[in-house]
Amino acid sequence: MTTLVIENVARKYGKLEVVRGVSMNIEAGERVALLGHNGAGKTTLMRMILGLTPITSGSIKVLGFNPGSRHARASIGFLPESVAFHGALSGREQLHHFARLKSVKTKKADDLLDRVGLSDAADRKIRTYSKGMRQRIGLAQVLLGHPKLALLDEPTSGLDPISRHDFYDIVEELANSGTAVLLSSHALTELETRTDRIAIMSKGRLLANDTLPALRETAGLPIRVNVTTTEADADRIAAELGGTRVNGCMIALTCQQNGKIAMLGQIAALGAAIKDVDVTPANLEELYRFYSVSTEGA
Repeated sequence: MTTLVIENVARKYGKLEVVRGVSMNIEAGERVALLGHNGAGKTTLMRMILGLTPITSGSIKVLGFNPGSRHARASIGFLPESVAFHGALSGREQLHHFARLKSVKTKKADDLLDRVGLSDAADRKIRTYSKGMRQRIGLAQVLLGHPKLALLDEPTSGLDPISRHDFYDIVEELANSGTAVLLSSHALTELETRTDRIAIMSKGRLLANDTLPALRETAGLPIRVNVTTTEADADRIAAELGGTRVNGCMIALTCQQNGKIAMLGQIAALGAAIKDVDVTPANLEELYRFYSVSTEGA
């Protein structure tokens, strides 16, 4: 089922067009990473999905309903980049308040406090919380009522590495239960294995929107292959493979995707002289830079 449909959406402020002709769909249970520099239009797009910013042209539907409508609002969980709560309330009091607003039992709120790792701090005032702890309260309120669409704007900001890992486990649980997830982040490395599709925006336009393997194939960036051999064999193997000896026993090579198997076969044929092989495709940071630069003047 298609949860979110965005068709040729634009947003203008006077003559300034901050979102230009963006179209994309997100299916139930799909995790989509929305990437782009500051000012690329990501947050404006999320605000239009929420119904907080009017659409200049085009259309957005959340489960078939217009943004900002009662049905659309009831289907969405939202975590902004700069989350703010009432500092005089405890974490438990704040989440109980959200539970009542969403007609959810407060027991569910207590369970979620434990799920996001705040059970020990639940009765402390929020003004004593770190940024990461406030972010986890924000994630807990997103989970209340089991949203059909989760919009997460820089959700791991302020989280330590362990909390980031736990966060993505929760996102995976959401997706497995049928929630569509649109996640905006500058932390590219952690998104590579934690999302199903990558959407890249720049200057209000959607530059790319596909799976990571498909983006790699389209970009055609070289694959890096590092071969470890013996010091005595390094020069000979570098010459045979057409690579560069980079430090003692390592040979650096590159190839395109369609030449990877042939290169690995050539390496394997060298037998016992090869001690190890490391194959590294273009990472998300390299792909982001490629799509941003290659379409900059388009």
